Amino acid sequence: MLPWTTYEDMYNAARHQPEQFWLDSAQRITWKRAPEIASRKREDGWYDWFSGATLNTCYNAVDRHVENGRGEQPALIWHSSAANACQIVTYRELQGRVAGFAGGLRSLGVEKGDRVLIAMPTMVETVIAMLACARIGAIHVVVFAGYAGPELAHRIDDVTPKIIIFASYYFQNLTQISSLPVLNAALAQAAHKPDACIIVHRSKDSTPFFPSVTYDFHMLEQSSPATPLVLCAEDPLYILHTSGTTGNPKGIVRDNGGHAVAMALSMELIYGCQPGDIFFTTSDLGWVVGHSYGVYAPLISGCTSILIEGGASPSTIHGLCDKHKVQCLFTTPTQLRLIRQESRNLSHLHLASPAKVFVAGEYAEPTLLDWARSYFQRPVVNHWWQTETGWSITAHFFGLPEAEPAALMNDIGRPAPGFDMFIVPSIPDEECGEIRLSLPLPPGCLAGVWKNETSHIPTSYLDGRGQHYRTFDEGMIDQRYALHMLGRSDDVIKVSGRRISAVQIEKIIAAHPTVAVCAVISVPDALRGHRPVAYVVPVNDIENIPSSQEIIAQVSHDLGKWTGLREVHFVNYLPMTVSGKIKRRDLSIC
Repeated sequence: MLPWTTYEDMYNAARHQPEQFWLDSAQRITWKRAPEIASRKREDGWYDWFSGATLNTCYNAVDRHVENGRGEQPALIWHSSAANACQIVTYRELQGRVAGFAGGLRSLGVEKGDRVLIAMPTMVETVIAMLACARIGAIHVVVFAGYAGPELAHRIDDVTPKIIIFASYYFQNLTQISSLPVLNAALAQAAHKPDACIIVHRSKDSTPFFPSVTYDFHMLEQSSPATPLVLCAEDPLYILHTSGTTGNPKGIVRDNGGHAVAMALSMELIYGCQPGDIFFTTSDLGWVVGHSYGVYAPLISGCTSILIEGGASPSTIHGLCDKHKVQCLFTTPTQLRLIRQESRNLSHLHLASPAKVFVAGEYAEPTLLDWARSYFQRPVVNHWWQTETGWSITAHFFGLPEAEPAALMNDIGRPAPGFDMFIVPSIPDEECGEIRLSLPLPPGCLAGVWKNETSHIPTSYLDGRGQHYRTFDEGMIDQRYALHMLGRSDDVIKVSGRRISAVQIEKIIAAHPTVAVCAVISVPDALRGHRPVAYVVPVNDIENIPSSQEIIAQVSHDLGKWTGLREVHFVNYLPMTVSGKIKRRDLSIC
């Protein structure tokens, strides 16, 4: 049970008594040696969490639930529409398969601190490989299965893995794609060569395979089981590369102790989940949401995690939520828009009480949230976080007995414990500006960025004095602590000396009933310096477009004619990253 009844109680406890707050929070997981201190400043100015304590993350995610009588409870429910397959894996079955595969990794010489690169789609075997690495202290590096050879080669050279694990094929929507040509290309291009590769044979594949040393995944599962290795709280658990939308991808390092505590607290405090609840995230395991809330947080909390491969169609989400009585659905604005497009072909999805829907990845406009609330008949809320933070910077807190104020539901929430936010205005006396976070960041955030077999914090993440973390997002904070997001710093448009967020304009355009999704970018203007240009995808098709003048008039009415919007381009789709974020830079060169 949480010791707080209101948000203010929780926020004040974390801000004014952080040491006691986090030591109390640490009691949610099982330690080999319990922590005596919460945070400790490092020589490089960053902070370690629970230094001196020891634990094993895999034990916390699997073994302790078997020991506590949850062995027959489903740990994972895996569904693939493309493969027409489904698996349900209990905690006891998961324990056996993870321990066996961990023993197989050890038989190949994998030791504590070695990197294991996992280039796999969302499969049960991907989770087994991640947990097996955690069991023996190896550092897993999960890479999205759809990357091309050069991207995979970059990650191989960055982390120099001892072993690479991959599946013989993956699905892009319903299309089966062989993984072997991409892996061959990456291994030929990469300077580093792994000791061996492990393959999950999904079917016979005629493509020649480059490495000479290859092992079968399922045969290695039959190895002598490995017991959980006792690790220091600050030992690395995994490396996960950012998407690269703001430059070269960085290998974010996550620790064991702080990460486990943050995952356990967030499941109860933010998502209102208890052991045995069903948690469904539509994210691929190659992204941070898949790591945090597809695998670690649900399993550490004794929940059942639903995973899906090959894209989650609206009808598939509808069916899985209904069949398994999902208590928590974690998805993206893009996915909600797809559901909205197909909703006329689906019955209303009434999620079981006390179910709720969480949206992250990009900002979800209020009109989309209102539609989703009507469709799901349950709370639907935004929250905000980054690959670097690993969990929510701001959120809505369904674990607290006090109901969230209705006025906050369309915002992206208030700060989670340990995130001390403030605004640095670009123009003096403005209320909005870049959002920065005071150090130390709470447990679960990045322990460093991987480079040359060590981790460090790049100066680009910190302000000039090295005392604050830069989010590179812009917004404003009101008197209720609620954050109003304006977008990335480079999404702010200066028109005749005035600053306007692309997100502000997008909200207005997205409210039009014929608009499915939109994006606004900045282009040079000889008179005003810059002006906004809008790209709009209609709800139905390009033949039934709304009036551009109607959209321009609405923006002028709501924000003022000074915004200078006079170009609206109607398109069939917007370019997106593989993680579902709109690539505005690509629009700027169209």
